[in-house]
Amino acid sequence: MQELEIGRAKWGRRAWSFDDIAIVPSRRTRDPEEVSTAWQIDAYRFEIPVLAAPMDSVMSPATAVAVGKHGGLGVLDLEGLWTRFEDPSDLLAEIASLDDAGATRRMQEIYAEPIKTELITERLREMRATGVTVAGSLSPQRTKEFFKTVVDAGVDMFVIRGTTVSAEHVSGQAEPLNLKEFIYELDVPVIVGGCATYQAALHLMRTGAAGVLVGFGGGAAHTTRTVLGVAVPMASAVADVAAARRDYLDESGGRYVHVIADGSIGKSGDISKAIACGADAVMIGSPLARATEAPGRGYHWGSEAWHAHLPRGERIQIGTSGSLEEILFGPSVSPDGTMNLVGALRRAMATTGYTDLKEFQRVEVVVQ
Repeated sequence: MQELEIGRAKWGRRAWSFDDIAIVPSRRTRDPEEVSTAWQIDAYRFEIPVLAAPMDSVMSPATAVAVGKHGGLGVLDLEGLWTRFEDPSDLLAEIASLDDAGATRRMQEIYAEPIKTELITERLREMRATGVTVAGSLSPQRTKEFFKTVVDAGVDMFVIRGTTVSAEHVSGQAEPLNLKEFIYELDVPVIVGGCATYQAALHLMRTGAAGVLVGFGGGAAHTTRTVLGVAVPMASAVADVAAARRDYLDESGGRYVHVIADGSIGKSGDISKAIACGADAVMIGSPLARATEAPGRGYHWGSEAWHAHLPRGERIQIGTSGSLEEILFGPSVSPDGTMNLVGALRRAMATTGYTDLKEFQRVEVVVQ
């Protein structure tokens, strides 16, 4: 790939965001009703390629169940308010009422409450009792401490999610999590990420992960690019990781690792573009945080927003646009791509003549 000169001492390759690309219509079209948006990871089949991000403004046990009943996968943050407090409803309301100047400091105080193993067990069992696929998320730093509690509680899918997750983390202070050994010993499929480059993704795939999350610093509530100066445009990141999946498929003799785009997906068109670049599914936060049922009450934030020493996110006001069902399936009363996300994906696939997600990954795209 051609590199561009930044200055005499530095070169860099050009990378593209979802806003930079567009999907090209083909010679064939179909009826949207003939299109399948289903996908399967390990033994679990989902009717829509949507994972709800493990963020307190998006997922409570109740909303995770609702996403599951709508055919997606709700992932609960097992380091969030629901595992720190018996009933965090008043605290969620308080966070939504804070002024911008004091929001970060107050959130740091609230999230200083310790995580309680009995609440992890209670939340996951509460979700399991409804019959949906149960998924919970821990950061790499907390995985060793709580994973046994999570597995014993009956989780179906385990997510290890951080701003960036490396298969080669080096620490002089503590023994790092050995992902390969950890995943090998578990009896449940593991999704791990984020990553944003071919090589990092290939290394994560070699650990035995069932899926990798692609994204770094691009979420609506992230300030990683401003704070750390680190970010990777998502269209290029997804395409690079999809190339790693293809090469690992050959290397492993046929083992397929699912690519899940996680970040910079704010509108329905971004979902279509993510899959067009090679994603099997998407993990979304801000679009679902706009649901009337969302715990954030029209506000959105992630775990980066309350980091004790270096916050790399913020609480933002995004408002509400409709019920969870309307946001996923319509009917839409807004022309801006924030409602009927699945209907828009179906129409994009139908407009280009594809019947399923795997085929749609082959659609032509152009740089605008």
